[in-house]
Amino acid sequence: MNVAPDPYLLEVSTDVDAPPRAVWEVVSDLRRMPEWSPQTRRMIVRGRIGKGTRTLNINKYGWRVWPTTSTVVRYDPQRAIAFSVPVNGTVWSYHLEDLGEGRTRLVERREAPQGTTPVSRALIKRFLGGDAAYGSQLERDMEATLDRIKAAVERRP
Repeated sequence: MNVAPDPYLLEVSTDVDAPPRAVWEVVSDLRRMPEWSPQTRRMIVRGRIGKGTRTLNINKYGWRVWPTTSTVVRYDPQRAIAFSVPVNGTVWSYHLEDLGEGRTRLVERREAPQGTTPVSRALIKRFLGGDAAYGSQLERDMEATLDRIKAAVERRP
């Protein structure tokens, strides 16, 4: 039986030549998100990063710029960090898997457990090319994000 892919789940991964501790140092510092994510221009973190931390984010795609807020909903050191974006109903997360021998699998996931919000769907349709086109763009951007994180971690002393 073929199961259609979930349009509200995007996931990419990469293997990093560094232990989880080193990957976690980079991934868990949300202030650095603009260094990694092609669409994040600024992520202002309110307070210490942990479960419940709130952020204000400025995003850009082409000529389009928009703000969002998010809240850290999972903070499991050296394993996972996730933050929800209420305006569109998504949860973004980074999961770390210890592969042994100083290697880590890093997974970035974008989920919309209840689907995206009506406002988000309307804006994506009108300004970002629709769910399929924008979903493909998000996957490419997620791959770029992981490539940048991998490069930064692997070049650290």
